[in-house]
Amino acid sequence: MFTRAFLAGRLTANLAFVQNVAPRSLFSTSAVAHKAKLPHEKLRYAPEVSELKLGDYTAKSQRTGVIARKKGMTGMWDEWGVRVPVTVLQLEKVQVVSIIKTSNPSCARLQVGCGVRKEKNTSKPLKGHYDAHGVEPKAKVFEFPVTPDAALPVGTEITAAHFVPGQLVDVTAPGIGKGFQGVMKRWGFSGGRASHGNSLAHRTPGSTGNINPGRVYPGKKMPGRMGGKNVTVIRLPVMKVDTALNCIWVKGPVPGHDEQFIKVRDSTKLIKHRLFPEGAAVPFPTYIPGQSPALPRETIAKVGGQDPLVPSSD
Repeated sequence: MFTRAFLAGRLTANLAFVQNVAPRSLFSTSAVAHKAKLPHEKLRYAPEVSELKLGDYTAKSQRTGVIARKKGMTGMWDEWGVRVPVTVLQLEKVQVVSIIKTSNPSCARLQVGCGVRKEKNTSKPLKGHYDAHGVEPKAKVFEFPVTPDAALPVGTEITAAHFVPGQLVDVTAPGIGKGFQGVMKRWGFSGGRASHGNSLAHRTPGSTGNINPGRVYPGKKMPGRMGGKNVTVIRLPVMKVDTALNCIWVKGPVPGHDEQFIKVRDSTKLIKHRLFPEGAAVPFPTYIPGQSPALPRETIAKVGGQDPLVPSSD
């Protein structure tokens, strides 16, 4: 049995030990990180944008992307009368929600929202986030990296005039889910023979490994869930911009089903391509009504070159 004096002495020693120990880092709970004396707070940078005004676009500038809804596919005719398949993307109340701080002073991130969400369907933390920035609740929110000169004030609305007809864009969205599929549909396996000795093995994957090492290697192509993952299609030309319907027509198919949220941004992998048509007026950092030149309702991209329907003289 411990005496009362012994227990009081142990309690006093423990309190003295706790008071002498330095507080642990807020960013790490491991003892190794505590001994390394890591900084308690990392430096974060965010560009200060007080007003929205036009700037000069440079080759090193990176504008913000937008969130659009996929409305479906249709066709249009270019200046030579050639039919081009296009996907219609509509921008629904796209606004800048907040400016995210980063550890790199030469790079910033904008939080962009799209659509409208009812307040009763918005969680309290998100509602407090929107109220703090003076923006109504959004149906979808994404972040886009930008250069400091392309940062936009909170609450700025981005319209379809943000894009230039003829420019190249990258689109990202979850592909259509196909469910659990076999190796022939998922990976393009040829399958087994249709007859001559084949018994109930027409669509099986076949062997999955050797007797040595007696296991299946990681990454082996086998049946499993197909689709439903993010897919990015790069360098799609913008064929038409409709400022009244706030829509852009993008050449070719776009991943995802109809009414899917699509991330659209300026193309980044430009090897032998031009991001914008030669001589085009780029709205930088975005199209600003009253400051940018007025635009017609529809602006169609110029394909250029020679008429493909006229035979060449060669």
